[in-house]
Amino acid sequence: MAYSHDLRLFFRKKRRQRNLAILAMIFGLASAAVVAVSAPTMTLAASGMASVKLKKCTDGDRISCVVDGDTLWIDGTKVRVADIDAPEISEPKCASELALGNRATERLIELVNQGPFELQAWPGRDKDRYGRTLRVLVRHGHSLGDILVSEGLARTWTGRREPWC
Repeated sequence: MAYSHDLRLFFRKKRRQRNLAILAMIFGLASAAVVAVSAPTMTLAASGMASVKLKKCTDGDRISCVVDGDTLWIDGTKVRVADIDAPEISEPKCASELALGNRATERLIELVNQGPFELQAWPGRDKDRYGRTLRVLVRHGHSLGDILVSEGLARTWTGRREPWC
């Protein structure tokens, strides 16, 4: 009898260990899922940005500023607005592209300074070929890039640049 009692205790202990291992795996997977979902999204809340207003980048200022209509620096990270393509201002192909690019830049500055917004990950890619972090700027569930598109200052990103001239 003692032998079967010892076996029962042995198997109970093994079952408890297995159950704890399963719970630990479930908890680990759930934790990883939470981190994976929340990590690529950053909210620039009014409290965190109260004294910081984004301006156009100058030669020395590359911490928190706007480069052009689809690129900005946020806390030292260069961010490419992933869902749009705006006209170039650094190397425009014609005068009309430069003029539209300047308008897009000024409008993006206005939009990001109107209140808190989120930086949401671009599905499937974290960085572009230039090393810029790809993010969609979202406020109240709406893309700030879509506002630029609706105002004719940018195009929806299709996977490649199109000429502006």
